[in-house]
Amino acid sequence: MSNDDPRWLDPIQQTAWRSLVSVVTRLPAALDTQMQHDSDMTHFEYFVLALLSEAPERRVQLSALAAEANASLSRLSHVVTRLGRRGWVEREPIPGSRGSYAVLTDAGYAKVVETAPSHVEAVRRLVFDGLDDEQVRELARLGAALVEQMDKAIAGGIGRA
Repeated sequence: MSNDDPRWLDPIQQTAWRSLVSVVTRLPAALDTQMQHDSDMTHFEYFVLALLSEAPERRVQLSALAAEANASLSRLSHVVTRLGRRGWVEREPIPGSRGSYAVLTDAGYAKVVETAPSHVEAVRRLVFDGLDDEQVRELARLGAALVEQMDKAIAGGIGRA
């Protein structure tokens, strides 16, 4: 096999890959449907609110929040603008910097508190109810390994050998 030949997936890898694709396409759609129905927001909007609710003083620099939310700064900025229109998040300039903080308002915190129970129930139904404790630990281990692998591939340039 030359260096130009594709490294095809073996049958077990192909099965695992197709299962993963199914999860990464179906889970976000299911969570968005639940969030839109129960709380009139997207799952990503809720995730941003939840991250802010857990931060000290409910405030995070936008660039750090984008990294924590696994989003581009541009995408996060648009979401913060939408959440701001609803009175749930405010932008606060960082003195001496071009950056700004996203700050969760009291109304935004109340929305997180109101929304969390139905969201957690959906996550349990969609992911955890069908797994035993060992499978949950394995899911956590595999998820961390996949994130680490993706970070390495992205840092090294996807597609490079």
